[in-house]
Amino acid sequence: MSNTVASSVASERWVETTLGELAEYITSGSRDWSKYYADSGAIFIRTQDINRNRLSLNEVAFVKLPEKVEGKRSLVRKGDLLVTITGANVGKVAVVEGEIPEAYVSQSVCLVRLKDPSLAKFVHLQLTAKRGDKTTVEAMAYGLGRPVLNLENIRSALIRVAPTKTQVLIVAEIEKQFSRLDEAVANLKRVKANLKRYKAAVLKAAAEGKLTEEWRKAHPNVEPASKLLERILAERRAEWSGRGKYKEPAVPDTNELPSLPKGWTWATVEQLTAGSPGAIQSGPFGSQLLHSEFVDDGILAIGIDNVLDAKFSLGRQHRITHAKFKALEKFAAHPADVVITVMATVGRVCVLPQKLEPAIITKHCYRITPAPGNVDSEFLAVALRADSSTRQYLFGNVRGQTRPGINGSILKAAPVSLPPFFEQKEIVAEVERRLSVIDELEAAVQANLTRADRLRQSILAQAFSGSLRTN
Repeated sequence: MSNTVASSVASERWVETTLGELAEYITSGSRDWSKYYADSGAIFIRTQDINRNRLSLNEVAFVKLPEKVEGKRSLVRKGDLLVTITGANVGKVAVVEGEIPEAYVSQSVCLVRLKDPSLAKFVHLQLTAKRGDKTTVEAMAYGLGRPVLNLENIRSALIRVAPTKTQVLIVAEIEKQFSRLDEAVANLKRVKANLKRYKAAVLKAAAEGKLTEEWRKAHPNVEPASKLLERILAERRAEWSGRGKYKEPAVPDTNELPSLPKGWTWATVEQLTAGSPGAIQSGPFGSQLLHSEFVDDGILAIGIDNVLDAKFSLGRQHRITHAKFKALEKFAAHPADVVITVMATVGRVCVLPQKLEPAIITKHCYRITPAPGNVDSEFLAVALRADSSTRQYLFGNVRGQTRPGINGSILKAAPVSLPPFFEQKEIVAEVERRLSVIDELEAAVQANLTRADRLRQSILAQAFSGSLRTN
């Protein structure tokens, strides 16, 4: 028979207090301890170790503290609450549910030692319940660039304390319902991972010719890609006529490349571009375009944020004045150009839409103008996205640790498995057909993950309003 927590303890009352009143003490770690980082020793808990309001000790840092350093107050033990107090992850709360090895909190984590450790789970669940889109603690954070909380914020956080019997009921019911939710979410995440793997498999099969095996059997007499490549190169030379000395594009080194289906050939990205100057072009560097020159209205400047996986996005925009655009016209982007990110976030690829507004590309992107009438833009995007020889070459040549990237020479020399023109079209159609189904399934999975998060918050809201149903 079901009832509510409130009705089961109707004769008992809740008491409103503050976290400071419930705590034996509230502190944070020392600012100086980062200089004691070591390969082993005591665990040093940082903001990144608190994810989704849980303590994760999978990739921890260690410190070896000298004997003279006093750290007892920030030594973590079972029943402590840990709150992130700086950075993008500010306001997340974890409870230490079991015994852990020697561990201390960093200066960016607040430790709350409760007078009664048995309250820990109840208080933790209450602190993670949202009012609107934020929890009580998250709403206290201040500062725009790097939001922070101070210890006084934590001390003043309001807590409604239920009688012991009610606390036990609430925690047990929440944990039961969360356990069911966690299982459902884990299943959804498995489905999401499988869809991602299937998408990668489709792209790989496309670049290797496996998606169009039956098409080739039904179309044995199409012009082979070797003839297509000869025509592309001839048209490139002809288009360059009158512009000075022509430089032949890079040719692929096929020594370690796999064999291709009948009628296919290896080419480089540069060989598959139009013959006009700047057919492969990165954005303006250095003083050519400063960040301070971006404006609210004007000509679009396409950057990393606008290039998603196979999708052009206007989500986050940078713009330049019309006068600046005239000075940077050589960096103009065109409909059906293929754009690839080459710095920091390397390897995202999309095709620019036919109704693209006037735009330029910025320094972290390259745009590629495929040979018109001979190379399908969508096919080239598939080749650059697929986990095949093309992508393996690109990522095998990424340089730099703090800001990894690839340059124009690497991009131009990247090998591409080129099919006949009409087979390119068939590959694009097959990929779109299969990936559209995957996209629908991914959207449904994401909608259910979002619903699960809302349900989790609904359970918490009911629990601390006394209306959570129990069995």
